[in-house]
Amino acid sequence: MAPRLQVAVDSPDMVSALGPLNKAVEHVDIIECGTILVIAEGLRAVREIRALYPEKTILADVRIAEAGGLIACQCFEAGADWVSCVAGASLSTIGQVVKVAAEYDGEVQVELGEAYSPDRARAWRDLGVRHVIVKRSRDREAAGDLSWGDEDIERVSELADMGFTVTVTGGIKAAELDVFTGRPVGVVIAGREIMQAEDPEASALNLQRAIGRVWP
Repeated sequence: MAPRLQVAVDSPDMVSALGPLNKAVEHVDIIECGTILVIAEGLRAVREIRALYPEKTILADVRIAEAGGLIACQCFEAGADWVSCVAGASLSTIGQVVKVAAEYDGEVQVELGEAYSPDRARAWRDLGVRHVIVKRSRDREAAGDLSWGDEDIERVSELADMGFTVTVTGGIKAAELDVFTGRPVGVVIAGREIMQAEDPEASALNLQRAIGRVWP
């Protein structure tokens, strides 16, 4: 199965978020209410995007680190389908988030940090986490490291073998998706490539075509 395309909406306000999102939304599968947008607008962002696009899967990328049950409950009540946790959150916190997610028929995504532990990942899966993110960090990208290392690529397969849906992200462009050929990627995230494009619709469509080429 080809990966789904997720657009990361990390705009600083709803006005700048909705302009490009409205143009691209037909060609995306998942809308991420990004951390920057949620910090700026609160869970209003999730509520408004849910109201506008009721048929889309919506992630509240709040990167839960503690108070897992409370934060997750607020996100799901606002209309999110998925919530995110940071890899450094305690297993107790992640367990609380998974429990609340089950009550709302939602799902949980954990974003891997710089340090990766297969044993810890297996513990997340045992708790009921369904999604993990393999990320090329924005800070690393800004420092000029644009590569996807062999370890990143192998990690995709390792995590998929554990039973996760694996998401890849980090300044992804259509032209570089070939690096994941043959790998069981479940979701591809694009943010700036769509949201800051001169033509967001064309950019999203180009990404979908690239996904179809790499995962025919």
